[in-house]
Amino acid sequence: MPSQDVTQRFIFEQADVRGELVSLNESYREILARHDYPEPVKALLGEMLAAAVLLSTAIKFDGLLVMQARSSGPLSTLMVECSSRQEVRGIARYADELSGDTLSELMPDGVLAITVDPERGQRYQGVVALTGTSLADALAGYFDSSEQLPSRFRLLADGQMARGFMLQALPANRETDPAARQETWNRLSTLADTLTVEELKALDNRTILHRLYHEEDVRLFDEQPVCFRCSCSPERSGNALISLGREDAFALLAEQGGEIRVDCQFCNACYRFDQAALQTLFDKAREHARSLH
Repeated sequence: MPSQDVTQRFIFEQADVRGELVSLNESYREILARHDYPEPVKALLGEMLAAAVLLSTAIKFDGLLVMQARSSGPLSTLMVECSSRQEVRGIARYADELSGDTLSELMPDGVLAITVDPERGQRYQGVVALTGTSLADALAGYFDSSEQLPSRFRLLADGQMARGFMLQALPANRETDPAARQETWNRLSTLADTLTVEELKALDNRTILHRLYHEEDVRLFDEQPVCFRCSCSPERSGNALISLGREDAFALLAEQGGEIRVDCQFCNACYRFDQAALQTLFDKAREHARSLH
């Protein structure tokens, strides 16, 4: 059986190809427990959670990776965040009446955006049309068109567990002949296509790799833990109110009957600010501003 909430990298010793396997159980269920999503939405959100973890491990950065799909269809938004520490959270927005259960049916004419927001350095975003019949197809199309890195994905989620498999070509290092590189990629990706949903769901990572690549020289790295963690906090909510400015914040307080509620859409936490709390916020902000001068 797959391990609980981990991601695990593998590389081919004789080829410029890497891969990743992710398993989400408790973290996935914890995200779903905060919202009453229909089954098709649960599945697609789980697939995107797995995909975000796969992609975050492929990028060497400290910060946040955000995947967001938007459409004019019944499923208007899927949004997932994964930090460089593999802390995940996610949310979906959908119509009351859903028609269909596949990505192409729920998100027709959709757009997929992948944003890397590092703690230091420049923010980067790539946007492509949400093509194909599945999120795995859309991601492969994204990397083929935007990153020029041939990639293959297998994703599944059923409301209880989410699993993901990624195979990705790397820049030339071990193999420099273009024809040999293409032949190797074709062989490894063809073998990856034989992985069934049942095997991905039931087998541990080492068994999956042996099943697919027992004739290849593959190195499997140690598992890395994944967890659900929401980045909301009283401090962040307070900073959002401070950004409104003192006059507008107190006007909002009056409009709200003496208490401002700041709700987190991801985890449903609610932060409340009455007049005393709001006064304290702006007093501390003023003191901080003075200390900088």
